[in-house]
Amino acid sequence: MLLKRPVLDARISTGAVPEFIDAILRLGAARASAYVCCANAHMLVEAHQDPQFRRVLDQASVVTPDGSPVAAALGWLHGRPQPRVAGMDLLPALLAEAAARGQSVYFYGTTEAVLTAMVARARRELPALRVAGWQAPPFRPLTPEEDAAAVAAINAADPDLVFVALGCPRQERWMAEHRGRVRACMLGVGQAFMVYAGLERRLPEWARGLWLEWAYRLWLEPRRLARRYLVTNTWFVWLLVRQLLARGQQQTPRAQPGRRRGLRMHPSVLTSWRAGALTTVHS
Repeated sequence: MLLKRPVLDARISTGAVPEFIDAILRLGAARASAYVCCANAHMLVEAHQDPQFRRVLDQASVVTPDGSPVAAALGWLHGRPQPRVAGMDLLPALLAEAAARGQSVYFYGTTEAVLTAMVARARRELPALRVAGWQAPPFRPLTPEEDAAAVAAINAADPDLVFVALGCPRQERWMAEHRGRVRACMLGVGQAFMVYAGLERRLPEWARGLWLEWAYRLWLEPRRLARRYLVTNTWFVWLLVRQLLARGQQQTPRAQPGRRRGLRMHPSVLTSWRAGALTTVHS
């Protein structure tokens, strides 16, 4: 598995993009009941505020640095550049590699119209890809009977990978609750369904490199995302700055007696100094 490093209260997987793709497909091939989270700043703040959600991230087999700030934070905190591994990029890359390896996929979430458009594109561009099935669950909590039927349908289709789009943090909680029940590797990719289906445009790569994707998403859905981007992301910056300052203080060497400005003290003088200091304290 990929090495995880801490950012705020979460542990984020690290490595090159091909390593992420290979690790996820190996989980799928093993039919391990595992799940993958794509972590952005909003998700890390959620984990900071909610210990239960923090456990959801901790139990994930892979947690990708989905947002540019999260990827940058890994580099700042741990001294090694980390590329962004966004769900919107991961979905098409995994589909292409799954087709090459003969692995099957399943789509769970969003609407029937979105799923139909996704499957049409996948079959058009990746004819070798095995699409095992898809489901568009209702936008409400399922009854125990409905949930059992959904799980049974997924397992009957027997996919290697199950892509889940229920929105954050609902999709992450769903995957954690179904670990051990769904016999596949589950991936929470959220808005990537809309983009892959061609129903939502994405910013050009140069704009994404300038960290402008959040502004574009906010422009598209101001009512839904205003609090997330203007409040939650500000809170993420504050928490990250605090962690960076604390880390800097820990790494700053403390001055030792006799070592100020390069002064080296002979052991006998140091012993006398300590004895004198001790006598002063007791007096």
